[in-house]
Amino acid sequence: MVTHEVTLDWRDGPTRTIAVAADETVVEAARRTEQTLPYGCLYGACGTCTGRLIAGDLVHTERARALKPRHSTEGYVLLCIAKPRSDCHVEVGATVQAELVSNPWK
Repeated sequence: MVTHEVTLDWRDGPTRTIAVAADETVVEAARRTEQTLPYGCLYGACGTCTGRLIAGDLVHTERARALKPRHSTEGYVLLCIAKPRSDCHVEVGATVQAELVSNPWK
């Protein structure tokens, strides 16, 4: 079975590396290895699982409805529908998702 090492980098916390099988998403692998990642819908619509790809190759298995085209070109990915095609480094956590949507309560 092909696996890729995906480094999950929380801006305000730890860095963890998990092995992600070619047939599973980053969120699935995080859940399997008991790593906490934010997620919601699990099909690319809510954006809760947004990460920012720093290095490597991740592909969306479905249409990333929660991302605008400019978000994708800036390296943002939805980890609930993203599968690695190489070893990757991804910034994760609520601060990454907050860059896409301004909080009206601030």
